This record gives sequence, C-alpha cells and structure tokens, in this order.
Amino acid sequence: MFNGLVERCFGECVSSFRAKALTGPEEKCVSVCAEKFLKHSGRVGQRFGELSMQEQQHAAAAAAAGQ
Repeated sequence: MFNGLVERCFGECVSSFRAKALTGPEEKCVSVCAEKFLKHSGRVGQRFGELSMQEQQHAAAAAAAGQ
C-alpha cells in the first residue's frame, strides 16, 4: 500500500529534479495526494468490512432457515 502511495503521489506531483528538496507547490500536492489516498484506502477497507458482515448475516440466515 505504501509503495502505491509513493509511486502515485510522486508521479503526480513531482515534475522537476533540479533541487534536493520539494518545492512548495510540490510539497502541498504530495500532502493532498497522500491524504486523499489514505482516505480512499480507509473507505475501501470499511466497505469491504461492511460487505463481509452482510455476507456473514446472509450465511447465518440461510443456515437458520435450513435447520
């Protein structure tokens, strides 16, 4: 996950290799990009948890109906 974050944000935000440090706009872009990436990853994880819970409930209901 971390590698994906670095690759995506670096590719999107860093355009010049003339200095050792990031420029102000590049730094801001990386910060915003990382925040979006982490929020998205958290939401995806949350949604997978919700779907897993629904699947377990359906399986339990099916097992109860089969008894």
